[in-house]
Amino acid sequence: MTWSATARGAHQPDNTAFTQQRLPAWHPLLSASIALPLFFCAGLAFIGLGLGLYYSSNGIKELAYDYTGDPGTGNCSVCATAGQGRAPPPPCSCAWYFSLPELFQGPVYLYYELTNFYQNNRRYGVSRDDSQLSGLPSSLRHPVNECAPYQYSAAGLPIAPCGAIANSLFNDSFSLWHQRQPNGPYVEVPLDRTGIAWWTDYHVKFRNPPLVNGSLALAFRGTAPPPNWHRPVYELSPDPNNTGFINQDFVVWMRTAALPTFRKLYARIRQGNYSAGLPRGAYRVNITYNYPVRAFSGHKRLIFSSISWMGGKNPFLGIAYLLVGSLCIFVGFVMLVVYIRYQDQNEDEEDDE
Repeated sequence: MTWSATARGAHQPDNTAFTQQRLPAWHPLLSASIALPLFFCAGLAFIGLGLGLYYSSNGIKELAYDYTGDPGTGNCSVCATAGQGRAPPPPCSCAWYFSLPELFQGPVYLYYELTNFYQNNRRYGVSRDDSQLSGLPSSLRHPVNECAPYQYSAAGLPIAPCGAIANSLFNDSFSLWHQRQPNGPYVEVPLDRTGIAWWTDYHVKFRNPPLVNGSLALAFRGTAPPPNWHRPVYELSPDPNNTGFINQDFVVWMRTAALPTFRKLYARIRQGNYSAGLPRGAYRVNITYNYPVRAFSGHKRLIFSSISWMGGKNPFLGIAYLLVGSLCIFVGFVMLVVYIRYQDQNEDEEDDE
């Protein structure tokens, strides 16, 4: 009995107001005079914010073009037909012509959009080796099993980068040309391809392996590119600061999307005479058509878009705030009607007594 009491006392909390939960506490009792104004104020705040977001999103200009190549939709249909059933598809080019009657206010962002592409598939999403992508030499030679069947090549060489995400890298390319005067020559519009990836991805998550004798190609010696790639990873760009695992296009693609319809940033238009936007005139987009999408009933779109303080065009957030605000005001009115009705009923009962 003595030992039991001693042991129980050793594990007993101190006799303080905090440990014994004797601190003073506030227990609010919500009355109608408190709850109803809260609902109405919250509803008005949500509706005001929703209207701002909605009209800001509608003020963003977009110019889109579907270049999938469905029959009768433009000259890209020739490329889609030529590459159907062939892996990899043969090189093919097409063009998109459009005119702007007025200035397309900048800054202008160029996106590509894919539909019916499920990057959120669980098996697809884990098919990568983050240690390899961080430049770890041991992972470069020994990819993780999650990368299978894109772990080793047919010759037994480790694939770098391994996995289904890297193997399906988007490889269409675009160039923009501007005709300033009717019947005049086309002038190429500079596309800024730098800084299109997330800062944390480019500076933290993705790293090239250590150079061997100052050469990135020697660092990747003994590895094989993914089956769908036409060139090894260290030849993605002639710029040494934009090749290998730190290539901007590659880093952007490796951040998988949550929905089957998604867009990814390709370039910004903010240099030279186009820093204020795209002037009026005729334009041509040269498209190098490489990426097959018709096999999975997908579509490819090219999108020019401006931005606002809230980012790109996305009316969903504004609509969501409007719905929540309207619901709060509706619930507030319902509670007000119930409160008035039962308050009158209670007063009548008190008068009868």
